[in-house]
Amino acid sequence: MKIAISGKGGVGKTSISAALARLFEKDGFNVYMLDADPDANLGLALGLEEESLSGFKALVEMKELIKERVGGEGGLFTLNPKVDDIIEGFSLRTGRIRLLKMGNVKKAATACYCPENSFLNAVVRALVLEKEDVVIMDMSAGIEHLTRGTAQGVDLMLILSEPTIASMRTARISASLARDLGLRRIYLVGNKVRDERERALIEKEAGEIEVLGFIPYDDSIFGSPLTSPKEDGGFWGAVRGIYERIRGICKS
Repeated sequence: MKIAISGKGGVGKTSISAALARLFEKDGFNVYMLDADPDANLGLALGLEEESLSGFKALVEMKELIKERVGGEGGLFTLNPKVDDIIEGFSLRTGRIRLLKMGNVKKAATACYCPENSFLNAVVRALVLEKEDVVIMDMSAGIEHLTRGTAQGVDLMLILSEPTIASMRTARISASLARDLGLRRIYLVGNKVRDERERALIEKEAGEIEVLGFIPYDDSIFGSPLTSPKEDGGFWGAVRGIYERIRGICKS
C-alpha cells in the first residue's frame, strides 16, 4: 500500500502522516516513511531523538554517494542507479517504522535529468514499486517528488486542507496535478475543523474531490510526538476513521 500526503504548508501533513504510520504499525505493518517536506519535521513527530536526527542527512545531500551510484562526469549519468541498500542503510528506525529524508528536488513534478533527481527518483521507485507493506510520503507543499514514473505505484493520494479558501485552492491544484500524472484515487481530508460552518466550507470548495473525512482542531497534539495511538475520540478518533477508510479503499 503506497500513500502520498499533500497539501498547503501548515495544514498538518506531518502530524497526520505520523499518526497514520502509528496506526499501520499497531496493526502489524512495516512502514516506510519518506519525508519530502523541506522543513523535515517528521522525525520529531514520530518521537525520534533530536541527537539522532541532527546527524541524519537528506539523501540529496549525499554528494559522494550520488556520484558513486549515478555518475555525472562529463554530463553523463545513469537514470536507473542501484539504490536498494540505501533504504536499509540510510534510514532511521522507530519500532516497525523506517524514516528516510529526501531533501529538495530541483524541478517540480517532472522527470528532471540531473544526477540528484535521478538518484531521488530511483529511491522513490524502489519503495513505491518494489517494497511491500506500507509507504507513506509526507510531501512538500505540492507534489514535487512525484513524476509519471513514481506516480504509477501510488495507490492513493490524500490531500489535506484547512477550512480556508486559500488552503482549498491549493488542494484543488494538487488534485489536478495528480490527475495529470495518472493518479485516480485522490481524496481530501479537512483538518483543524472547529465547527459545522468550517466543515461546510470544505465540502463546498472541494469541487470534484471526494472528501474522506474531517479531523477536529486539537491543540493538545501540537509539539507532542505521536508515539502511540490513543483510544479516544477527538484527533485520534478522527484519524482512525480516515485510516479505516484508506484500508478499505486500497483493498478494493
